[in-house]
Amino acid sequence: MKAVQLPELTGPQALKVVDADIPEPPAGCVVVEVHTAGVTFPELLQTRGMYQTKHQVPFIIGSEGAGTVHAVGKGADFEVGDRVAFITDKGAWAQYAVAPATHTVKLPDEVSFEAAAGMPMNVLTADFALRHRGNLQAGQSVLIHGAAGGLGSALVQVALAMEAEVIAVVSTEEKAAIVKELGVQHVVLADGFKDRVKEIKPRGVDLVADPVGGDRFTDSLRCLATYGTLLVLGFTAGGIPEVKVNRLLLNNISVAGVGWGAATVPNPGLIDEQWQTLLPHVKAGKLNPRIHATFPLEDASAALAELDNRSVMGKILLTP
Repeated sequence: MKAVQLPELTGPQALKVVDADIPEPPAGCVVVEVHTAGVTFPELLQTRGMYQTKHQVPFIIGSEGAGTVHAVGKGADFEVGDRVAFITDKGAWAQYAVAPATHTVKLPDEVSFEAAAGMPMNVLTADFALRHRGNLQAGQSVLIHGAAGGLGSALVQVALAMEAEVIAVVSTEEKAAIVKELGVQHVVLADGFKDRVKEIKPRGVDLVADPVGGDRFTDSLRCLATYGTLLVLGFTAGGIPEVKVNRLLLNNISVAGVGWGAATVPNPGLIDEQWQTLLPHVKAGKLNPRIHATFPLEDASAALAELDNRSVMGKILLTP
């Protein structure tokens, strides 16, 4: 089979397509014939050795995809031919990939492989952030940074599906136009967002979902209502901010970390619970990733470079 290998930790340009054996399924796993794979920010970090999960190089990269079950390991509750989406710690950017059965979900016929490949990491992370860590309720307000990106747009769609009021923060007017297509109630530009948010919600918002980090952090805290929570999902801006905890005490606000991957380790049933909860929204088309671009495996480096230059509006896919 063809697969994308990372031979050294020197960035996206190091990726190369190699020939590899089709894997056999270990117990509790399935082998998926990959129709479409998703491209995520962790893979960009992995190419530079900057992600928390480390693999010895060389390794086949890729963490999510969709396709049909090719082979079933002992104890995995799937059948050959099942349409599935999956998550794995590596190996998804290939014609065949191994995935744990606990990290694999069956797809309804209404969902294409392309849409499904754009869902696992982003949609499940968004659901974990808003529903599990933020306890979002219908009618509450959510400020979402980086709302035009893959994770940001998933946060927008999940929040809207949960009947929340969404304020989307984007960096350009072009991205604002894209986010408006998702049906958000408010869109503001990142430059000076705090003052604009205060105009929209004078008492502040219930939640801030922030996958960007950097110098927006303090102003995000200032946007929170009393008892509000800032959800930390990542640091695509590069800088890891710090918070003076007296601000939390004086304003009765909270900061909550969102480590969805870490949460699945002690709770192997979490992904299935999330998928069953989200499935009605998926079938209704409310969680349908906007596809920014699709690349062949041979152009995996270019796909990550597109993510690296922060021009992505939606989801990037690879097609084996």
